Amino acid sequence: MKLSKILAGVALSVGLASPALADPLELKFGHVGAPGSLFEASANEFARCANEKLAGKVDVQTFGSSQLGKDKELLQKLKLGQVDFSLPSSVMSSVSDVFGVFEMPYIISDRDHMKRVEAAILESTLQPAVQAKGYRILAIWENGFRHITNNVRPINVPADLEGIKLRTPKGAWRVKMFKLYGANPTPLSFSEVFTALQTGVIDGQENPYAQIWSAKFQEVQKYLSITGHVYTPGYLLVSDKHFAKLPQDVQAGLEQCGKETQAFVYDTAAKLEVELLNNLKEGGIQVNTADNAAFIEASKPIYDDFAAEVEGGQELVDTVRSLADGT
Repeated sequence: MKLSKILAGVALSVGLASPALADPLELKFGHVGAPGSLFEASANEFARCANEKLAGKVDVQTFGSSQLGKDKELLQKLKLGQVDFSLPSSVMSSVSDVFGVFEMPYIISDRDHMKRVEAAILESTLQPAVQAKGYRILAIWENGFRHITNNVRPINVPADLEGIKLRTPKGAWRVKMFKLYGANPTPLSFSEVFTALQTGVIDGQENPYAQIWSAKFQEVQKYLSITGHVYTPGYLLVSDKHFAKLPQDVQAGLEQCGKETQAFVYDTAAKLEVELLNNLKEGGIQVNTADNAAFIEASKPIYDDFAAEVEGGQELVDTVRSLADGT
Protein backbone atom coordinates (compact mmCIF):
# COMPACT_ATOMS: atom_id res chain seq x y z
CA MET A 1 0.00 0.00 0.00
CA LYS A 2 1.30 3.46 -0.89
CA LEU A 3 2.50 5.62 1.99
CA SER A 4 0.18 8.41 0.89
CA LYS A 5 -2.82 6.13 1.30
CA ILE A 6 -1.63 4.94 4.71
CA LEU A 7 -1.13 8.53 5.89
CA ALA A 8 -4.50 9.50 4.48
CA GLY A 9 -6.09 6.65 6.40
CA VAL A 10 -4.35 7.69 9.61
CA ALA A 11 -5.38 11.29 9.11
CA LEU A 12 -8.97 10.20 8.56
CA SER A 13 -9.02 8.04 11.69
CA VAL A 14 -7.49 10.85 13.79
CA GLY A 15 -10.02 13.29 12.39
CA LEU A 16 -12.91 11.02 13.28
CA ALA A 17 -11.60 10.68 16.82
CA SER A 18 -11.05 14.42 17.21
CA PRO A 19 -13.18 16.06 19.92
CA ALA A 20 -14.04 18.81 17.47
CA LEU A 21 -15.99 16.28 15.43
CA ALA A 22 -17.51 14.48 18.42
CA ASP A 23 -21.27 14.25 18.61
CA PRO A 24 -22.87 16.94 20.81
CA LEU A 25 -23.65 15.94 24.39
CA GLU A 26 -27.28 14.86 24.67
CA LEU A 27 -29.00 16.47 27.65
CA LYS A 28 -32.51 15.36 28.63
CA PHE A 29 -35.07 17.82 30.03
CA GLY A 30 -38.04 16.11 31.66
CA HIS A 31 -41.17 17.89 32.89
CA VAL A 32 -44.84 17.18 33.61
CA GLY A 33 -46.37 19.85 31.36
CA ALA A 34 -48.82 18.79 28.66
CA PRO A 35 -48.66 20.03 25.05
CA GLY A 36 -49.68 23.68 25.00
CA SER A 37 -48.67 24.28 28.62
CA LEU A 38 -46.43 27.04 29.92
CA PHE A 39 -43.99 24.35 31.05
CA GLU A 40 -43.73 23.00 27.51
CA ALA A 41 -43.18 26.48 26.05
CA SER A 42 -40.58 27.28 28.73
CA ALA A 43 -38.61 24.07 28.29
CA ASN A 44 -38.65 24.36 24.51
CA GLU A 45 -37.45 27.97 24.59
CA PHE A 46 -34.60 27.00 26.91
CA ALA A 47 -33.65 24.13 24.59
CA ARG A 48 -33.73 26.47 21.58
CA CYS A 49 -31.46 28.95 23.34
CA ALA A 50 -29.01 26.30 24.55
CA ASN A 51 -28.82 24.45 21.25
CA GLU A 52 -28.18 27.72 19.43
CA LYS A 53 -25.71 29.17 21.92
CA LEU A 54 -23.83 25.90 22.35
CA ALA A 55 -24.28 24.58 18.81
CA GLY A 56 -22.27 21.41 18.26
CA LYS A 57 -21.54 21.04 21.97
CA VAL A 58 -24.94 20.09 23.40
CA ASP A 59 -28.26 18.82 22.17
CA VAL A 60 -30.95 19.60 24.75
CA GLN A 61 -33.98 17.38 24.18
CA THR A 62 -37.29 18.04 25.97
CA PHE A 63 -39.74 15.40 27.19
CA GLY A 64 -43.08 16.64 28.55
CA SER A 65 -46.26 14.99 29.83
CA SER A 66 -44.31 13.04 32.49
CA GLN A 67 -42.69 10.89 29.77
CA LEU A 68 -39.52 10.62 31.86
CA GLY A 69 -41.33 10.46 35.17
CA LYS A 70 -43.52 12.38 37.58
CA ASP A 71 -42.06 15.20 39.67
CA LYS A 72 -40.74 12.99 42.47
CA GLU A 73 -39.25 10.52 39.99
CA LEU A 74 -37.57 13.32 38.06
CA LEU A 75 -35.96 14.59 41.26
CA GLN A 76 -34.48 11.13 41.80
CA LYS A 77 -33.43 10.75 38.16
CA LEU A 78 -31.55 14.06 38.34
CA LYS A 79 -29.40 12.63 41.13
CA LEU A 80 -28.82 9.42 39.19
CA GLY A 81 -27.81 11.34 36.07
CA GLN A 82 -30.66 9.78 34.06
CA VAL A 83 -32.21 13.23 33.46
CA ASP A 84 -30.25 16.47 33.17
CA PHE A 85 -32.95 19.12 33.78
CA SER A 86 -36.37 19.11 35.41
CA LEU A 87 -38.95 21.81 36.12
CA PRO A 88 -40.44 21.17 39.58
CA SER A 89 -42.85 23.59 41.19
CA SER A 90 -44.90 22.86 44.33
CA VAL A 91 -42.96 19.64 44.98
CA MET A 92 -39.94 21.75 46.01
CA SER A 93 -41.46 22.22 49.46
CA SER A 94 -40.76 18.49 49.95
CA VAL A 95 -37.10 19.06 49.08
CA SER A 96 -36.66 21.83 51.66
CA ASP A 97 -39.03 23.53 54.07
CA VAL A 98 -37.93 27.01 52.97
CA PHE A 99 -39.78 26.58 49.66
CA GLY A 100 -42.97 26.39 51.71
CA VAL A 101 -42.89 30.18 51.81
CA PHE A 102 -44.30 30.10 48.27
CA GLU A 103 -47.13 27.91 49.55
CA MET A 104 -48.36 30.70 51.80
CA PRO A 105 -51.66 32.05 50.43
CA TYR A 106 -51.47 35.40 48.63
CA ILE A 107 -47.85 36.05 49.66
CA ILE A 108 -46.74 36.87 46.07
CA SER A 109 -48.71 39.71 44.51
CA ASP A 110 -47.34 39.80 40.94
CA ARG A 111 -44.32 38.93 38.79
CA ASP A 112 -42.44 42.12 39.64
CA HIS A 113 -42.80 41.17 43.30
CA MET A 114 -41.48 37.68 42.48
CA LYS A 115 -38.44 39.17 40.73
CA ARG A 116 -37.60 41.19 43.84
CA VAL A 117 -38.03 38.11 46.02
CA GLU A 118 -35.76 36.10 43.74
CA ALA A 119 -33.07 38.79 43.93
CA ALA A 120 -33.33 38.84 47.72
CA ILE A 121 -33.40 35.14 48.62
CA LEU A 122 -32.25 32.94 45.71
CA GLU A 123 -28.54 32.88 46.50
CA SER A 124 -28.85 33.49 50.24
CA THR A 125 -31.62 31.00 51.07
CA LEU A 126 -33.02 28.89 48.22
CA GLN A 127 -29.77 27.86 46.55
CA PRO A 128 -28.04 26.67 49.74
CA ALA A 129 -31.19 24.72 50.67
CA VAL A 130 -31.24 22.74 47.42
CA GLN A 131 -27.48 22.31 47.25
CA ALA A 132 -27.62 20.66 50.66
CA LYS A 133 -29.86 18.05 48.97
CA GLY A 134 -27.65 17.66 45.89
CA TYR A 135 -29.41 20.02 43.47
CA ARG A 136 -28.79 23.42 41.91
CA ILE A 137 -31.28 26.01 40.65
CA LEU A 138 -30.18 27.43 37.30
CA ALA A 139 -33.14 29.81 37.02
CA ILE A 140 -36.53 30.58 38.46
CA TRP A 141 -39.38 30.46 35.95
CA GLU A 142 -43.12 30.10 36.57
CA ASN A 143 -45.98 27.73 37.07
CA GLY A 144 -48.36 30.57 37.87
CA PHE A 145 -51.27 31.87 39.92
CA ARG A 146 -53.51 28.99 40.91
CA HIS A 147 -57.31 28.80 40.72
CA ILE A 148 -59.86 26.18 41.75
CA THR A 149 -62.03 24.03 39.48
CA ASN A 150 -64.62 21.53 40.70
CA ASN A 151 -67.89 19.77 39.94
CA VAL A 152 -69.81 20.57 43.14
CA ARG A 153 -70.37 24.33 43.38
CA PRO A 154 -68.75 27.71 42.64
CA ILE A 155 -66.18 28.64 45.29
CA ASN A 156 -66.67 32.19 46.57
CA VAL A 157 -65.45 31.89 50.17
CA PRO A 158 -63.47 29.19 52.00
CA ALA A 159 -66.65 27.66 53.47
CA ASP A 160 -67.72 26.71 49.94
CA LEU A 161 -64.89 24.16 49.91
CA GLU A 162 -66.42 22.20 52.80
CA GLY A 163 -66.21 18.48 52.03
CA ILE A 164 -64.95 18.87 48.45
CA LYS A 165 -62.40 16.22 47.45
CA LEU A 166 -59.71 18.45 45.96
CA ARG A 167 -56.54 17.26 44.29
CA THR A 168 -53.41 19.00 45.49
CA PRO A 169 -49.74 18.49 44.65
CA LYS A 170 -47.78 16.33 47.06
CA GLY A 171 -46.69 19.16 49.33
CA ALA A 172 -47.52 19.35 53.03
CA TRP A 173 -48.37 23.06 53.10
CA ARG A 174 -50.95 22.93 50.29
CA VAL A 175 -52.66 20.04 52.06
CA LYS A 176 -52.69 21.98 55.34
CA MET A 177 -54.07 25.06 53.62
CA PHE A 178 -57.04 23.30 52.05
CA LYS A 179 -57.80 21.38 55.24
CA LEU A 180 -57.90 24.75 56.95
CA TYR A 181 -60.42 25.95 54.35
CA GLY A 182 -62.59 22.87 54.96
CA ALA A 183 -61.80 20.86 51.83
CA ASN A 184 -60.74 17.23 51.72
CA PRO A 185 -57.32 17.59 50.02
CA THR A 186 -56.11 14.56 48.06
CA PRO A 187 -52.48 14.64 46.87
CA LEU A 188 -52.05 13.14 43.39
CA SER A 189 -49.43 13.32 40.66
CA PHE A 190 -50.43 15.72 37.89
CA SER A 191 -50.57 12.97 35.26
CA GLU A 192 -53.31 11.19 37.26
CA VAL A 193 -55.63 14.18 37.71
CA PHE A 194 -57.71 14.09 34.51
CA THR A 195 -58.78 10.48 34.99
CA ALA A 196 -59.50 11.06 38.68
CA LEU A 197 -61.75 14.01 37.79
CA GLN A 198 -63.40 12.12 34.94
CA THR A 199 -64.24 9.12 37.13
CA GLY A 200 -65.32 11.17 40.16
CA VAL A 201 -62.54 9.93 42.42
CA ILE A 202 -61.97 13.61 43.16
CA ASP A 203 -64.32 16.59 42.79
CA GLY A 204 -61.82 19.25 41.79
CA GLN A 205 -58.27 20.52 41.57
CA GLU A 206 -56.30 23.79 41.64
CA ASN A 207 -53.81 24.97 39.03
CA PRO A 208 -52.87 27.94 36.84
CA TYR A 209 -54.93 28.49 33.69
CA ALA A 210 -52.13 27.15 31.49
CA GLN A 211 -52.14 23.80 33.27
CA ILE A 212 -55.95 23.64 33.42
CA TRP A 213 -56.33 24.36 29.70
CA SER A 214 -53.48 22.21 28.37
CA ALA A 215 -54.57 19.23 30.49
CA LYS A 216 -58.17 19.71 29.28
CA PHE A 217 -59.58 19.78 32.81
CA GLN A 218 -62.36 22.05 31.53
CA GLU A 219 -63.78 19.01 29.74
CA VAL A 220 -64.46 17.27 33.06
CA GLN A 221 -65.16 20.26 35.36
CA LYS A 222 -68.25 22.47 35.74
CA TYR A 223 -66.91 25.42 37.74
CA LEU A 224 -63.78 27.59 37.63
CA SER A 225 -63.36 29.91 40.61
CA ILE A 226 -60.75 32.64 40.21
CA THR A 227 -59.00 32.56 43.58
CA GLY A 228 -55.33 33.17 42.74
CA HIS A 229 -54.67 31.67 46.17
CA VAL A 230 -51.04 30.72 45.55
CA TYR A 231 -48.37 31.80 43.07
CA THR A 232 -46.06 28.89 42.29
CA PRO A 233 -42.64 29.48 40.75
CA GLY A 234 -41.11 26.86 38.49
CA TYR A 235 -37.46 25.99 39.06
CA LEU A 236 -34.97 25.00 36.36
CA LEU A 237 -33.27 22.31 38.40
CA VAL A 238 -30.15 20.21 37.83
CA SER A 239 -28.01 17.82 39.85
CA ASP A 240 -25.23 19.85 41.46
CA LYS A 241 -22.77 16.99 41.06
CA HIS A 242 -23.57 16.06 37.45
CA PHE A 243 -23.83 19.68 36.29
CA ALA A 244 -20.40 20.44 37.76
CA LYS A 245 -18.90 17.73 35.52
CA LEU A 246 -19.91 19.58 32.33
CA PRO A 247 -17.27 21.74 30.62
CA GLN A 248 -17.11 25.26 32.06
CA ASP A 249 -18.26 26.93 28.86
CA VAL A 250 -21.24 24.58 28.66
CA GLN A 251 -22.19 25.30 32.27
CA ALA A 252 -21.96 29.05 31.63
CA GLY A 253 -24.03 28.82 28.45
CA LEU A 254 -26.75 26.78 30.10
CA GLU A 255 -26.91 29.13 33.10
CA GLN A 256 -27.16 32.11 30.78
CA CYS A 257 -29.97 30.50 28.77
CA GLY A 258 -31.80 29.64 32.00
CA LYS A 259 -31.78 33.27 33.07
CA GLU A 260 -32.53 34.63 29.58
CA THR A 261 -35.54 32.31 29.29
CA GLN A 262 -37.18 33.91 32.34
CA ALA A 263 -38.25 37.00 30.37
CA PHE A 264 -39.85 34.75 27.74
CA VAL A 265 -41.61 32.74 30.46
CA TYR A 266 -43.04 35.77 32.26
CA ASP A 267 -44.16 37.41 29.02
CA THR A 268 -45.78 34.19 27.77
CA ALA A 269 -47.44 33.57 31.14
CA ALA A 270 -48.98 37.05 31.22
CA LYS A 271 -50.40 36.60 27.71
CA LEU A 272 -51.73 33.12 28.50
CA GLU A 273 -53.57 34.40 31.58
CA VAL A 274 -55.76 36.56 29.37
CA GLU A 275 -56.03 34.25 26.38
CA LEU A 276 -56.70 31.03 28.28
CA LEU A 277 -59.29 32.50 30.64
CA ASN A 278 -61.23 33.57 27.56
CA ASN A 279 -60.79 30.10 26.06
CA LEU A 280 -62.04 28.46 29.24
CA LYS A 281 -65.11 30.72 29.35
CA GLU A 282 -65.87 30.04 25.70
CA GLY A 283 -65.47 26.33 26.38
CA GLY A 284 -68.50 26.42 28.66
CA ILE A 285 -67.04 26.19 32.15
CA GLN A 286 -68.87 28.46 34.63
CA VAL A 287 -66.51 31.16 35.93
CA ASN A 288 -66.77 33.24 39.10
CA THR A 289 -64.38 35.55 40.95
CA ALA A 290 -63.88 34.51 44.56
CA ASP A 291 -63.80 36.81 47.60
CA ASN A 292 -60.04 37.04 48.09
CA ALA A 293 -60.41 39.00 51.32
CA ALA A 294 -62.29 36.08 52.86
CA PHE A 295 -59.54 33.66 51.84
CA ILE A 296 -56.81 35.97 53.16
CA GLU A 297 -58.59 36.28 56.49
CA ALA A 298 -58.95 32.49 56.75
CA SER A 299 -55.26 31.96 55.93
CA LYS A 300 -53.68 33.45 59.06
CA PRO A 301 -53.26 30.10 60.86
CA ILE A 302 -51.15 28.65 58.03
CA TYR A 303 -48.73 31.56 58.37
CA ASP A 304 -48.56 30.96 62.11
CA ASP A 305 -47.78 27.27 61.53
CA PHE A 306 -45.05 28.09 59.01
CA ALA A 307 -43.42 30.54 61.43
CA ALA A 308 -43.55 27.98 64.24
CA GLU A 309 -42.47 24.88 62.32
CA VAL A 310 -39.83 26.14 59.87
CA GLU A 311 -36.53 27.48 61.14
CA GLY A 312 -36.34 31.14 60.15
CA GLY A 313 -39.89 30.90 58.81
CA GLN A 314 -41.16 34.17 60.25
CA GLU A 315 -38.11 36.07 59.00
CA LEU A 316 -38.57 34.58 55.53
CA VAL A 317 -42.25 35.55 55.44
CA ASP A 318 -41.40 39.06 56.62
CA THR A 319 -38.73 39.40 53.93
CA VAL A 320 -41.08 38.32 51.14
CA ARG A 321 -43.90 40.54 52.37
CA SER A 322 -41.59 43.55 52.74
CA LEU A 323 -40.81 43.37 49.01
CA ALA A 324 -44.44 43.48 47.87
CA ASP A 325 -44.58 47.21 47.24
CA GLY A 326 -41.18 47.55 45.61
CA THR A 327 -39.51 49.31 48.49
